[in-house]
Amino acid sequence: MSDRTPFNAWWGTPLVGALGGYLASLVGWPLPWMVGSLLAIILVRCLTPWQLAEIPGGRKCGQWIVGIGIGLHFTPVVMEQVLSHFGLIFCGALITSLSAVVGVWLMRRTGEDRATAFFSSMPGGSGEMVNLGARNGAVLSRVAAGQSLRVLVVVLCVPAAFKYLLGYGAPVLHPTAVNWWLLALLFPAGALAAWIWERLRQPNPWLFGPLLVSAAVSIGWDLHIGLPNGGSQIGQWLIGSGLGCHFNRQFFRRAPSFMGRTLIGTVLTMLIATAAALGLSALTHLDLRSLTLGMMPGGIAEMSLTAETLQLSVPLVTAMQVMRLLFVLFLAEPLFRYWNRQPEQPLH
Repeated sequence: MSDRTPFNAWWGTPLVGALGGYLASLVGWPLPWMVGSLLAIILVRCLTPWQLAEIPGGRKCGQWIVGIGIGLHFTPVVMEQVLSHFGLIFCGALITSLSAVVGVWLMRRTGEDRATAFFSSMPGGSGEMVNLGARNGAVLSRVAAGQSLRVLVVVLCVPAAFKYLLGYGAPVLHPTAVNWWLLALLFPAGALAAWIWERLRQPNPWLFGPLLVSAAVSIGWDLHIGLPNGGSQIGQWLIGSGLGCHFNRQFFRRAPSFMGRTLIGTVLTMLIATAAALGLSALTHLDLRSLTLGMMPGGIAEMSLTAETLQLSVPLVTAMQVMRLLFVLFLAEPLFRYWNRQPEQPLH
């Protein structure tokens, strides 16, 4: 969405999002400010004529805050633990990436063309998959719809399933110290890194730029600090409000069978990820919940925030999610082109 959205189109978005987040926090829903704002905006857009528009730059701003917050969880000790299990994290991310084949197969069974089936099912970033789909002749509206629905399903189901089925994680020592001077340096540095990342046309710049800066500083100086109370919630609210604006009545009415297959494909991918996490947990004795969350086909910011809320290992989850995204970004197009050179098989 263009940053020149008129004010009267988006002024209600932060208010509706904040109301949804507040109500979800009263109910005790996990990740309330993201899930609550997301649901409130979807409900308003679907049930009323009021088509709330995205806050200009709102989602980027949310990712910037969340990126700094996630990076501050990285310390030398944690980084050592992540690196010592690098091989298994690598395998886990590869399994999640390859499990998307289930979704591709489902789409092909019902007559979707190869490019659309492939790029709408890959668990990469939505924007990146739409770009790759465009280069390879996919139906872009379907790729965008498939990607948006996948993130929606994971964000709505995973935090709730973790909270209500598995209970909270063991409380970790939270870096409650807040160093305002350091944060005053980190935020502009993170924004600069995001701007450079964006100029270089890299994926997800407003999350990765700030995350890399704050993680590097946190590891280099062994900081043990965090965002002030409410910081993470503001990030959640901005990201949730941005996500909600992708959905309206037409979205859910568009090709119900395509939506149904995307839904089934996403659920199957999540089940494969859970089974693989059980295996990896048995091999490494790492926390099963953190591994499962790390292998879910959701967004990096969303899954890392869930880990933070449920007091799990944020760096482990982030490392696995980043690696999955890298796999998909680097392997998706070569794999698709190789597959596309193969002759068409009869589907039935």
